[in-house]
Formats: sequence, structure tokens, C-alpha cells
Amino acid sequence: MISTTNVSLRFGGKKLFEDVNVKFTPGNCYGLIGANGAGKSTFLKVLSKELEPNTGEVIIPGDLRLSVLKQDHYAYDEFPVLKTVLMGNARLYKVMEEKDALYAKPDFSEADGVRASELEGVFAELNGWEAESEAGVMLAGLGIDESYHHKLMKELNGGEKVKVLLAQALFGQPDILLLDEPTNHLDIYAIQWLEEFLLNFQNTVIVISHDRHFLNKVCTHIADIDFGKVTTYTGNYDFWREASELKQRLLADQNKKSADKADELKAFIQRFSANASKSRQASSRQKQLEKLEFTDLPASSRRQPFIGFDMKRDLGNEVLTVDKLTKTWEGETLLKNVSFNLKKGDKVAFVGRNDLAKTLLFEILAGELAADSGSFNWGITTSVSYFPTDNSKYFTGAEDSLVDWLRQYSHDKDEGFLRGFLGKMLFSGNDALKKPDVLSGGERVRCMFSKMMLSGANILIFDGPTAHLDLESITAVNEGLKRFKGTILFTSHDHELIQTVANRIIEIDQGVMYDNHITYDEYLEKKKSETH
Repeated sequence: MISTTNVSLRFGGKKLFEDVNVKFTPGNCYGLIGANGAGKSTFLKVLSKELEPNTGEVIIPGDLRLSVLKQDHYAYDEFPVLKTVLMGNARLYKVMEEKDALYAKPDFSEADGVRASELEGVFAELNGWEAESEAGVMLAGLGIDESYHHKLMKELNGGEKVKVLLAQALFGQPDILLLDEPTNHLDIYAIQWLEEFLLNFQNTVIVISHDRHFLNKVCTHIADIDFGKVTTYTGNYDFWREASELKQRLLADQNKKSADKADELKAFIQRFSANASKSRQASSRQKQLEKLEFTDLPASSRRQPFIGFDMKRDLGNEVLTVDKLTKTWEGETLLKNVSFNLKKGDKVAFVGRNDLAKTLLFEILAGELAADSGSFNWGITTSVSYFPTDNSKYFTGAEDSLVDWLRQYSHDKDEGFLRGFLGKMLFSGNDALKKPDVLSGGERVRCMFSKMMLSGANILIFDGPTAHLDLESITAVNEGLKRFKGTILFTSHDHELIQTVANRIIEIDQGVMYDNHITYDEYLEKKKSETH
């Protein structure tokens, strides 16, 4: 168990949370949610005692082992992969190192023998004989096979490092597990493995994630950071969302009834307070008015943008023909003879283990990269808008403000129109005057959506559209793509987005390995049956 007593934290005068008293109990998985900037990652750092709160304390019984998913991808660069995982259990790793050093001594003494015997006992108690096997099974589940075990971490790419660090955090059955965005950079197969692992995990888990399907699958509770407080709810993310929306509606209805009654009483008092025959009634109404209760609705830190795409032109039936596209990148052939056709109404999720291959395909189709060979042709009625996974080049210009930045993509140059549009995307007031080159990742993504919404395109290409967004914005993106009447090509690791938007799945592994009009869940079920 891990708990807090009167924990408060402020940064530069800004209150993140205050007087937090919360308890996380064994056998439960808590999804830690809140708007961007609410302090989710900071709260995990407080729980892990990496960060000291201004007031209060975090209580972890002394015999419990806490494990944290490390965010520094370079910290273990000089260590082999397997050893990096074993380091997740610091006590066991220390015993292993001391034991190996003793046995390597050329002048092994009787005292060394006594100490080695003690260490062997602790080693066995900590399940040391099974440690390497357990670590190997975890790595395999996450897609890191045995050929990587003795490679140095610095030889791995970013996605592979993330998987090793995740295995490190999970290794050795920790009592308390703190995971900050564990599904980031994981492919669908690794995410499925992690879901199964956490479902079978018997101890305490606290996890931050923007993957709604993941939160629904693994969480028994939701811990919500809002209003400067941390409140726990029983149930998964969907249950929390429905319950919190209902609560807000009930409070709003209650306040409206109170406000209507207050208006009625005030009108009566004003009309009759000077009338002697009615003065007693007016006085009675005044007392009723004083007793009326208005429940304060706290201003939530959550805000949801409006995302909707309107086409300026209807699509014809022939949308896209791709014929034998091939592309080699840094000496490796990532696309080989890729061929497919798109028709009107297709909303296609491109899946597969290699994200770079899908990115290269989209860059070729968007006209930003040349293929080595092969061809593609868009239909004569098509207009394309592209959302790249790396949008930095769009924000390095000299525009003075977001209004100026958006003006270059808009037929309507009026400042009022542009400000109104930016307001829908949560850039209101002075936020619309921010310089484009100082925006956060999530703000840039919202700007890119603004650009695409103004384009009026009937073909939308999205390479990871939910990156850097909070849950409210992800939900808005999801609803916007569901409503869109044109054709969509997209990649995503967000299960719910793919399941609710895509009506066709294309799997890319150099070539097209699978292509069918099928839901994502049906595709995953098919893949699962093929591996059993």
C-alpha cells in the first residue's frame, strides 16, 4: 500500500494540488488522469519520493519495494540489455554483483566463503535462479528477442530502449508499480502483452496513460487530478467519465432550479415590499431567498477543443491507386512493392510493427518524399491534407503570432474569424498571440488540426494524430474523424480511435501483408487465432 497525508505542492506560486489524502491499495490498478499541466507526472514523482512536497508526506511501509518506469533513455547506455532489466530489482542485482565479484577473486578466503554462503541464501530467497529466465520472458513478450540480450543499450533504437526500460520496471514482482505513459512508443503487440501482464499483476499499480482502451482494460480505479485535488473513483475510465458528466449535469440542474426560484422570489419582493398588505409575504420570501443553496460548481481544468472537418468538394469513387511502391532508408528496404487501391468512404488504419515504414509511405503519398520505384495516383476529385508525425518545420517561420500563422492557411484573413477559430482550439485571448516557435507539443498538434480544418480537403492523412494530446482532446479528435464524410488514411497506437474510426485495416511489413474491410478488434482476433 502507498498513501499520502496532507500533501501539497506549488511551483512558482501555482498550486498543483493541496492537502491530498489518498490511499492506493494492493490488488488494484489506478489510472491517474487529468488535463495537460494538471500535475500527473509530478504527482508520480512525489509518490516515488523523487520530489519533495511542500507539505505532508508519502507513506510506504518499509518492507515494500517500489518500482518506477525510468524516463531517461540514455541512463543505461553502457549496460547490456539483460543486465539493465535485472537492475530493476536493485537488491537482487546488488547481491548478484557482490557474489560474482567474490567468486572472481584469485585469493578467495574462508571469510569470503562465509559471505558467499550468506549471499547465496539471499539470492535464492529473491528467486535469483529464475531471474534471467524471467527477464528474458518479459523481453520476448515486449518484442525484444534473445539476440538483443547482450547488446549494449546504446545500440538499440528509441522504441527498443523503451521496451527494455518497461521490462526493468516490471521485473521481479515489485510491491508498488508507478508507470508514466508505458504504452508510448509500443506497438500493438507489446501493448497487448502489457495489458495481460497488468491484468494478472497482484500488487499496486498507478499508471498515467492517454490510451482510453488501455485504461478501460487494466484499471480497477481512476485517480483524477482536478480542482487541485486527487479524487479516487471505483471503476475504469469510461465509468469515471460517465459518472463525472452525470454529476456535473445534476449540479448544474440543481443550480438552475435554485436560480429560477431566486429570480421568482426577488421579483415578488420588489413588487410587494412597499405594499403594507403584502409586506409579511415579502418578508417571508426574503427569508426563503436567504436560505436558498447554490452549490458551487468548481472550474475544472479540463477543456475540450472542437474538431470537425468539412469538405469543399465531394469525392468521386476513384480515390487512390498505389502500384509497387518501394523505398530504402539508411540501407534498409522498409517498403517493397506496396500496392493497394482506395475507394470513396474508406477510412483506413495502417498497422504494423515498423512505424518508420508507415511514416515513409505517408510522406510519399503526401508528396514530401520520392519513392525509389513504383507509382501512385490520386483521383481527379481529391484534395489532400497531411498531418505528419514531425511537425516542427511548420513552426520555425517568422510569424509574430498564432493569428498570423493561421492566416497563411486561411481564405478568410479577417482577424476576428481567425481568433474565433483559434478559440475553438483552446487558444483564446492572449493565447492567440503566442509565438508559434514557443508552443508545446500538444499546442502544435491543435494548430495542425486548425490548418487541416481550414483546408476543406476531402482526403485526410494522419500519422499519429493523438500524440501529445490529453484525454479530452483525444476524444474530440476521435469524434471529429468519426463524423468526417471523406476518406482517411491514418496510423495510431490508440486502440479506441482505430476501432471506432477505421472501416478497413492494411498491415504493412515491407509489403502489404493484410488488407480487408474489417474492424480493428476483428483484425486483432484474426491475428491472435493465427498465432495459436
